[in-house]
Amino acid sequence: MGLFDFLKTKKNTASIAKERLRIIVAQERSSRGAPDYLPMLQRELLEVIRKYVSVDAEAVKVDLVKDGAHDVLDISVSLPDERASTA
Repeated sequence: MGLFDFLKTKKNTASIAKERLRIIVAQERSSRGAPDYLPMLQRELLEVIRKYVSVDAEAVKVDLVKDGAHDVLDISVSLPDERASTA
């Protein structure tokens, strides 16, 4: 500790960590290319489908696909074979 240490501005480590986390999250979002709502949409679709049919979590897949200048929401649901469940 020096005599003039009190003149230095102290860096708030929490704000630095928060800003770094924002940068990392922004990079992840841009690298994925998918909006944040897709995982939540997938969970909600699974809940609704489970009201009527017993399916696994992997049975519902939600993707965002680029089709030229448009974004297309691709939803795929793998339903169980009814013949196998009734046998």
